[in-house]
Amino acid sequence: MDRIALSRRRLLRGALLMGCSAAAHPLMTTLTLAAGQAGLGENRLIVIILRGAMDGLDVLRPVGDPVFASLRPQIMSTPGLPLDGFFELHPGLSGLAPLWDAGELGFAHATSTPYRDKRSHFDGQDMLEAGTGMDVPLASVRDGWLNRMLQSVPGLSAETAYAIGRDAISTLDGTAPVRNWAPDQHLLLSAQGRLLLDHIYHDDAMFRETAEEAFALTEFEISGTPAAAKGTPAPGPAQKLADIDQLVDFAASRLIGQTRIAAFSMTGWDTHRVQARDILRPLSRLERSIVRMKEALGAGVWGRTTLLALTEFGRTVRENGSQGTDHGTAGAMLMAGGAIRGGRVLGRWPGLAEADLYDRRDLLPTSDVRSYAAHALRGLYGLDTALLEKTIFPGLQMGPDPGVLL
Repeated sequence: MDRIALSRRRLLRGALLMGCSAAAHPLMTTLTLAAGQAGLGENRLIVIILRGAMDGLDVLRPVGDPVFASLRPQIMSTPGLPLDGFFELHPGLSGLAPLWDAGELGFAHATSTPYRDKRSHFDGQDMLEAGTGMDVPLASVRDGWLNRMLQSVPGLSAETAYAIGRDAISTLDGTAPVRNWAPDQHLLLSAQGRLLLDHIYHDDAMFRETAEEAFALTEFEISGTPAAAKGTPAPGPAQKLADIDQLVDFAASRLIGQTRIAAFSMTGWDTHRVQARDILRPLSRLERSIVRMKEALGAGVWGRTTLLALTEFGRTVRENGSQGTDHGTAGAMLMAGGAIRGGRVLGRWPGLAEADLYDRRDLLPTSDVRSYAAHALRGLYGLDTALLEKTIFPGLQMGPDPGVLL
């Protein structure tokens, strides 16, 4: 059976690579999906990994802290959007203001993984996606926290996994099967070739399903309009976001159907230089992803959706000599969706006076970002606290429920 499964994966990968045009850009985004209505009910979960260490102090500005303005005279030259009297939203996310007003956007601040001090993007992202603590060697972890969650769900009926693209989503790595998809994959066959494949695999259910899966995914790319998402608003005039629209539309077309979990990553958050300029592009992509996801899912599915945007660590509280920021510790987490209790900033604010900082340079973590994710999983899928603290997020102490969900 293992050899058959391996042959199936090789067939699909080989067929796609022979006739596909996979984007080779190192910043290409890979989308990972997991299906399983029987085990996950009607709730949807979207996880976005923000690679490069998003500056939570810029995205969600603590203007009510008396020290803040003096720490970033160049970066904060453009005023933000007032939220609650203490925090302001970066103007690059102004398109999310209606979600905040509707209670469909929220944040957690001064939060981080247990990762400390070395400030390596690679190690920080590995720990974020593994969902472990500093006491667990990363080399010994072979699956991600979302996959461990899927392994615990009874009645799960996920599809066989395959991937094309460079940016793997480690949080869904593991033994629970998932499906991987990346933009710009084309299976180029003539009509006669398609008929030949249909004939060859007609009597072999496993290979027939594999071929049909390949055609279904690549035809989405060619047509640009998934059958399950007809009526989705067409991309706007900002052509530079066409790749985001394509990714979101594909994810939405699956989430409207049997898929219950989608995960993808967004790069560009490593803003060492001229941050006021360089952070605008990743912000616009994040904003577009969330706004378009809501539009594409429609009110019914969006109302059952929780979106979590997580980053490996924050950035220094002081701007550097290049008008940017360096690798830090605590930062911010974004939450969106019709299922969340938004319009709030969660977490205890530690202050920005030098004596209040971590290592006198970074925002001090006052919470574990895994705790917010764990409480969301418990609320969405009814998972036991012991399972969350010992298996899905080993070593975590969830603490009181912060009320992420409605």
